[in-house]
Amino acid sequence: MSQKDFSFSFKSSKTPETVFALLLDINQWWSGLYGESINGKSSHLNDEFVFTAGNGAHYSNQKLIELIPNKKIVWLVTDGTLSFLNNPGEWINTRLCFDISKEGTKTKITFTHKGLIPQFECYNGCSGAWTGYLENLKKKLA
Repeated sequence: MSQKDFSFSFKSSKTPETVFALLLDINQWWSGLYGESINGKSSHLNDEFVFTAGNGAHYSNQKLIELIPNKKIVWLVTDGTLSFLNNPGEWINTRLCFDISKEGTKTKITFTHKGLIPQFECYNGCSGAWTGYLENLKKKLA
């Protein structure tokens, strides 16, 4: 079985600056599917926010650890409980990464959940949820 991290890429007609600003506004893209609640900040290094969803089935705390304007955003999952798993802390110490690059007239957005691998119990469910959020983001950035 592969050790490959979950990843999702798409292209947008929006500028890298527009994409970057939208990604930092986490309420704009990480919501709308499972009754999410997001509390905290995500605009400067070391900002933290708490994400909950599914009537408490998912709780995670993210810390903004890398920020390269218009190019890269990385959050570290510092705490978390996925109550539906045998190991509810699977996400702890994983990283949520967005890479932004220019490709011709388009902007390429690549999301990688570093550490979310097929060996994880939540891989199928979590990758399906990520795909839903990222498909919605893709529509917003069309």
